[in-house]
Amino acid sequence: MATTRIAKLEHYGLLQAAGADARAFLHAQLTNDLENLAPGRARYAGWCSAKGRLLATFLVVPHGEGFLLQLSRDLVATVLKRLSMFVLRSRVKISDVSGAWTQYGVWEPGGAEPLAVSEAGGSVSVAIDAERRLVLAQEGRHAPDAPEHDWMLAEVRAGRPRIALPTQDQFVPQMVNLELSGGVDFRKGCYPGQEVVARAQYRGAVKRRMYRLRGAALAPGQELYSDDAPGQPGGMVVNAAGDEALAVLQVAAVESKSPIRPQPQGAPLEVLPLPYSQ
Repeated sequence: MATTRIAKLEHYGLLQAAGADARAFLHAQLTNDLENLAPGRARYAGWCSAKGRLLATFLVVPHGEGFLLQLSRDLVATVLKRLSMFVLRSRVKISDVSGAWTQYGVWEPGGAEPLAVSEAGGSVSVAIDAERRLVLAQEGRHAPDAPEHDWMLAEVRAGRPRIALPTQDQFVPQMVNLELSGGVDFRKGCYPGQEVVARAQYRGAVKRRMYRLRGAALAPGQELYSDDAPGQPGGMVVNAAGDEALAVLQVAAVESKSPIRPQPQGAPLEVLPLPYSQ
């Protein structure tokens, strides 16, 4: 019989966008449609520079008169400062609420539809998939019994990118498969970098994509090598957990089955399938 497992998530921070214009403000800044986000639903999204490079990836969760934005904890300060610069006259306040909420990853089979949001007893729960949910609690009511590594490994296997400080401003959304994992809406209006993102989509300009690898302990931002270009970096790690990782690689190198290595002379890494087609 399956049992509930709980991990405390330390690698994630939390921003809050609150106020009457919070929805419109985020809709104008992020890669996904928030104007038409249904009540009780969360959504993945990215935030790009004017050049279309990802400055952060978010899980956007409605709460109160605004939204909570889960992101990599090491990006909280820089994203807060830069995002706040765009507020201008909008009736919205961006704040760091990482310390006000404790984040838990919960394994509990038979969960709700993915990205369904519920609130009870001061906690916000977001269904991630059929077996996992994210719980944001204002009080530490849960007793963790699983390592955060297990949650991060599940995210790697789900093919879900998390931009962190070493990978900030490195990738357009399609390089990390953000549109394949539900984080980009190509029908919505403008946002920073939108023209670059759209051009990459419709002109077939994406020559690098994110793949799942196994075979070595890797770290975000670490460069990888392909035998197609000896001695020259040909990829970069996005996320990693244990001996598995998500990494952006040259599509041509993967399709030609050229070995991918953590060092020029290192043992080749195994390329594994993702849960969505590329």
